Amino acid sequence: QVQLVESGGGLVQAGGSLRLSCAASGRTFRSAAMGWFRQAPGKEREFVATVSWSGDNTYYADSVKGRFTISRDNAKNMVYLQMNSLKPEDTAVYYCAAETSGSFLPRRRNEYDYWGQGTQVTVSS
Repeated sequence: QVQLVESGGGLVQAGGSLRLSCAASGRTFRSAAMGWFRQAPGKEREFVATVSWSGDNTYYADSVKGRFTISRDNAKNMVYLQMNSLKPEDTAVYYCAAETSGSFLPRRRNEYDYWGQGTQVTVSS
């Protein structure tokens, strides 16, 4: 089992940066693919980024490619999402998720087994 707790959300002006953190507990974290998703009001939860268990491979949604960077530190049981050049359309609740079945760079919600409670990111124009 994996427990996930996100932090680092907040209010930022357009063009600014934030770094989200996800603290993970559980023995399976180090072999799990990790992902970030987001959900804006009135919209479905959407994929943002994913990183392989080793940290060597990543994949991004087109909407964030070149602006966001996902990374992980297995020694600290942490996953990060560095968000630069933020836009008002990035406003959403951001969720950290873990996939423990061995999928490579999973991008679908139903591939993930564990979810955090979410952290709010608001980008003002």
